[in-house]
Amino acid sequence: MLDHLKSRDHGTPLRASSEEVTVEIDGNEVTVPKGTSVMRAAVDAGIQVPKLCATDSIEPFGSCRLCLVEIEGRKGYPASCTTPAEHGMRVRTQTPKLQELRKSVMELYISDHPLDCLTCSANGDCELQNMAGVTGLRAVRYGFQGANHLDGQKDESNPYFTYDPSKCIVCSRCVRACEETQGTFALTISGRGFAARVSPGQDQPFMASECVSCGACVQACPTATLQEKSVIALGQPEHHTLTTCAYCGVGCSFRAEMKGSEVVRMVPWKDGKANEGHSCVKGRFAWGYATHKDRITRPMVRKSIDDPWREVGWEEAIAHAASEFRRIQSQHGREAIGGITSSRCTNEETYLVQKLVRAAFGSNNVDTCARVCHSPTGYGLGQAFGTSAGTQTFKSVEQADVIMVIGANPAAAHPVFASRMKKRLRQGARLIVVDPRQIDLVKAPHVRAEYHLQLRPGTNVAVISALAHVLVTEGLCAEDYVAERCDQPSYRAWKEFVARAENSPEAMQAVCGVPAATLRQAARLYATGNAEGRVGTRRPNAAIYYGLGVTEHAQGSTMVMGIANLAMCTGNVGREGVGVNPLRGQNNVQGACDMGSFPHELPGYRHVCDSTVRAQFEAAWNVELSPEPGLRIPNMLDAALSGSFKGLYCEGEDIVQSDPNTQHVAEAMRAMECVVVQDLFLNETAQYAHVFLPGSSFLEKDGTFTNAERRIARVRKVMPPLAGHADWEITQMLSNALGYPMHYRHPGEIMAEIAALTPTFAGVNYEKLERHGSLQWPCNDDTDALGTPIMHVGKFVRGKGRFLITKYVASDEKPTARHPLLLTTGRILSQYNVGAQTRRTPNNLWHDEDRLEIHPHDAQDRGIREGDWVGVQSRAGETVLRATVTERIQPGVVYTTFHFPESGANVITTDSSDWATNCPEYKVTAVQVMPVAQPSAWQQSYARFHARQQSLLQAGTRADAPVASE
Repeated sequence: MLDHLKSRDHGTPLRASSEEVTVEIDGNEVTVPKGTSVMRAAVDAGIQVPKLCATDSIEPFGSCRLCLVEIEGRKGYPASCTTPAEHGMRVRTQTPKLQELRKSVMELYISDHPLDCLTCSANGDCELQNMAGVTGLRAVRYGFQGANHLDGQKDESNPYFTYDPSKCIVCSRCVRACEETQGTFALTISGRGFAARVSPGQDQPFMASECVSCGACVQACPTATLQEKSVIALGQPEHHTLTTCAYCGVGCSFRAEMKGSEVVRMVPWKDGKANEGHSCVKGRFAWGYATHKDRITRPMVRKSIDDPWREVGWEEAIAHAASEFRRIQSQHGREAIGGITSSRCTNEETYLVQKLVRAAFGSNNVDTCARVCHSPTGYGLGQAFGTSAGTQTFKSVEQADVIMVIGANPAAAHPVFASRMKKRLRQGARLIVVDPRQIDLVKAPHVRAEYHLQLRPGTNVAVISALAHVLVTEGLCAEDYVAERCDQPSYRAWKEFVARAENSPEAMQAVCGVPAATLRQAARLYATGNAEGRVGTRRPNAAIYYGLGVTEHAQGSTMVMGIANLAMCTGNVGREGVGVNPLRGQNNVQGACDMGSFPHELPGYRHVCDSTVRAQFEAAWNVELSPEPGLRIPNMLDAALSGSFKGLYCEGEDIVQSDPNTQHVAEAMRAMECVVVQDLFLNETAQYAHVFLPGSSFLEKDGTFTNAERRIARVRKVMPPLAGHADWEITQMLSNALGYPMHYRHPGEIMAEIAALTPTFAGVNYEKLERHGSLQWPCNDDTDALGTPIMHVGKFVRGKGRFLITKYVASDEKPTARHPLLLTTGRILSQYNVGAQTRRTPNNLWHDEDRLEIHPHDAQDRGIREGDWVGVQSRAGETVLRATVTERIQPGVVYTTFHFPESGANVITTDSSDWATNCPEYKVTAVQVMPVAQPSAWQQSYARFHARQQSLLQAGTRADAPVASE
């Protein structure tokens, strides 16, 4: 049995109540919240009631009849899972009659079940097998001669799990998990009685159904009916290690279940605060990239990108990189090199990279991928609230009455949070979606947006100004809240601005394309909970969640400030169920920002020009630090082309694929004299590298990630690094080779330094993380031991909330006769960012290429049909994609994803960027789309370049050659 791997299952969910009841179960008294089931109360008393259809992640169903109990004063044998505990109740769970009933029930189950336990993949991890033992079943009187289900055909269409109907006991746990936990409603029980069976969709194979492969059904299944293929192939795991997912910013906790150092499966941890036992297809199943054959596991060097790679030992690779950086600085000055930190690496690793740049390189030329995604969040929220992070926990959405989703597609990019949100919507919360595209939340099973503000790309600020106009002119602002919590001069100036006729819905509808009446109704709903604008005795809890559709604009920072204005003026900051919540894209993009990855900020968002702060770091690091902000990524690239920037240390990012105007980025990389890339794979940026240092995946290292709710969680090593070193060790070796000593023995020591120098992290340490599971910054002497779940309670970090003027300025990217359509971009569920991880997994079966979505009217005008190859041309470049004709996108707008390098999505995005942060305007690019017969000139050049680079890799020293020892 694998009980040592299992979390305790209480059978039914926890009930929250201020009232308690005391019951007696088998002579033991136990006190539980009112509404708790008898089954859960028994578990709290240390008594396990037999069960099959019950589990504590879903609501009780009462179908298996194994959990029957006797209750004094009641007739019959009620199911303990569906019977609430009542004060004074006396329950017996073990009597001869109950044993007889349960054994009979189990006999019926086993009479239609294969007796192949010894060879079954669930042997040792099967609840049906366990319950047969618990009930004392020793023989089955009914043979297999009659009708049975033993010849049910397996469905192996899903790449990650199988469905074997011959072993199904029709407990409905999988169906309920799909409904309650995931919210997809992809499974049902078809047929009745003996003909009942689990059915994906309309009796479809799993891969043809609406199943999103989140794994909730597999997790809920008590038998081998739904089973991971990895378990079937490798057998049952023997131990587990708790860690944190390395995909999106939700930060799900997982148990990595292992055999030796081999991962058998990843199981979502039910005590993980971010995910509470749920997962998505990426975190649950797409971890195979960590041992993919494409992993580079030995350092490589070359003099020029036109030379073959040469495999070398670590000592030679590090010495070569350090020598080249020193040479460049001696010839061109210390500002001629810089570094890029990773949003995929740990806090500790990111901290070391920015420390290396500042202390060893001697400059502030450090930046991170947050530049191209959420830098406007940092700027905008910092200006309004005084801190640059989301205000709530994910769980807070369970208290929201009105939810506004702006420029985000949670079901695709943050699916575990989306499931939590959809559950709240099914309970009655009302939804407003602001997006140019009809995302899944607009109309999903049992979820529908009350209002879809389908704006034109680039007009976010026009929409937020129109919504604010309604609130101000119709008297819907929370004046008492604003008077107490906010800066009055800025509020008065803001009110005067948004009240102008130029900001009215009637004026703005011509700009944004959203009808004025819809804008007015949505504003009223957000402020009052109803479209009529009636202010009741209690204002509703209204929460805003936003994504890259807000930040990746020329007015990204302006829009973030506009969102903050909207929340403050309605009193929706500082308590459960409200707030301003950026949905961070990568697993540690929040942490990368926290750790000082921007060229103007030290860890904790403190400016490099602050002499007091700088003195603290200088004393701790024993080095003089530059007071001048360094170069941002766009500045580094421009400087490289002008000849003043010559060297780059890039850890864990792929800027050639992820940054806009690919050709410009590639030219800048080619112009540099020493590019050092530290990564898992020879990615697009590594094609321009002179030194490749093989990095480590999240399974190969210790450290912490910080998710979108500021939750700091442990990452734990489950297998040794394939290349011999974790990323923090590699950075430390490089620093030592450059002459700046670092001598950390464990990431815990790095976190201790972070805590000592960063006030918001002062209370963070590994011992506390081990004890509590996770912490949320700010975490220091001024906060609770677990940190700060909800920000700005009572007062804002800056003191008084500050309102800011948000004047709409049209994007430079406008439709023209030459480029009449607007391109916007986004993500898809099965792939992740540049795809380096997910493209090396079976997730490609769902999405194996980036496609261009185009409205039927625009397609018809151009003679484009479904599946045609189309050229997409902007002022920056041209690429070719396959067309998908759909009404999800509005006329005049086209849409694509950016997960495959050969698609060239960023070949056509331009250098237009946010006015405050240089965050690229990925979401608005003027393009023309026409049918084509061959790849674009860029794609042909890309293919030739990659073929050449592959030949240079093969021409170099191969992996079976001897490597210098350390």
